[in-house]
Amino acid sequence: MNSALKTSPALAETADILQLRQQLARRDQALFAAEAIIQELREALRLERIKRFGKQSETLSDLQLELLVDEPGVSSEEITGEVERGPLPEAPADDTESNSSTTRQQSARRNHPGRNELPAHLKRVEKIIACAPEQCICGQCGKENKVIGYERTELLSMKPAEYFVTVLMREKRACTACKEQGVATAATPVRIAPKSIFADETIVEFILRKYADSLPLFRQQAILRRDADIDVALSTINDAVLRVGELLIPIVDAMKRDLLVGGYIQADETYCGVQTPDKKGENHRAWFWQYSAPGKGVIFDFEMTRAREVPREFFKDYGGILHTDGYAAYEKDVGTKDVTRACCWAHSRRRFIDALKVQTKGHAADRSLHPSKQRPLAGDPGLERTVVLMNELFAIDREAREQNLSLEDRHALRQERAPVLMAELQALLLKMKASRAYLKKSIAGQAIDYTLKR
Repeated sequence: MNSALKTSPALAETADILQLRQQLARRDQALFAAEAIIQELREALRLERIKRFGKQSETLSDLQLELLVDEPGVSSEEITGEVERGPLPEAPADDTESNSSTTRQQSARRNHPGRNELPAHLKRVEKIIACAPEQCICGQCGKENKVIGYERTELLSMKPAEYFVTVLMREKRACTACKEQGVATAATPVRIAPKSIFADETIVEFILRKYADSLPLFRQQAILRRDADIDVALSTINDAVLRVGELLIPIVDAMKRDLLVGGYIQADETYCGVQTPDKKGENHRAWFWQYSAPGKGVIFDFEMTRAREVPREFFKDYGGILHTDGYAAYEKDVGTKDVTRACCWAHSRRRFIDALKVQTKGHAADRSLHPSKQRPLAGDPGLERTVVLMNELFAIDREAREQNLSLEDRHALRQERAPVLMAELQALLLKMKASRAYLKKSIAGQAIDYTLKR
């Protein structure tokens, strides 16, 4: 009994320690789960920001992306500048790190590209700026200072647009001796929009500003009101632009025929919002279907639907290679029995890049414009190897372009190098799919499934 009493405090202490360890284990599990959720959210946030700012932003650090989010109207030039300057330093923990950060920032500022040279073909208008009166007299002898040269600075200048009214004066002629002959009037000149108040050059300017400068027509309407005090209905400008579209229809038809008689076509589609009477207060989702081939024109087919009937109608008599992404509308009953479906490696590669990006916690990577020169982001070895193999496939065509090979020689180069790469790639993807390391609904799992199915 006495022995039991003596050991009971020890047993109690052991029970307390066990209970504390259990509590600590539960907290560790909760912390691990919370960290996993935080990491998942960070990956999703980074991927969303990269999609917002474009492909160049892949190399930016999380801190740079966070700062860009707060910047209104970020341009592609600003993103390029951030990429060239490199990742921002983290907050310094002591004075030594602070000094190092200052040095890196100063080094980044020294890489400024400098002042642009203005092209030689522009007309030069010299404007002489005279010295002040006290600079014209020598301060020592009092004689006049002579002009010995000029400090030259070039500025890009411009004249505001000039609006004027062209008055068409069509002659009316009649014979004073033979009144029965009547009056003859000069022919009306051929115009883009015969009943429009706009001259041809004004309509062409509308087209250039809208499609070359991405300036919507309602903004051009506001410019006319502001600069020339001309208040024109938006429908009037729109009718003139639509008339140009009508005149270009025969050219588009000829481009379509030229595209379909070839043996290779790339197809894709993208949505755009359209206002319709039956959907007041919200836009209808319409689609631009794009068809093109290297060395030929690009055709945009506007449709209110993304249904299979659109490519089925366009390719009903086509029997060549049809190069598309993984959209199911291109898979069945499109083209003749001779059509060959080719899927896009760039779309597949992009999915693996996304899978790597969310594993890197946003560290910047060394990447160039062409996929064959891009080094994969640090991460999962299987995903890395997949991207490397795809890069080597791109490198085959890059080498062909650099050597200006003919289509036949390029095909021979592909047949020589691509099969080995394709065999390794297929085996790797099948192994990764069979592995439990990649969840089916994860970004990596979806990339593997997408590629193997196509």
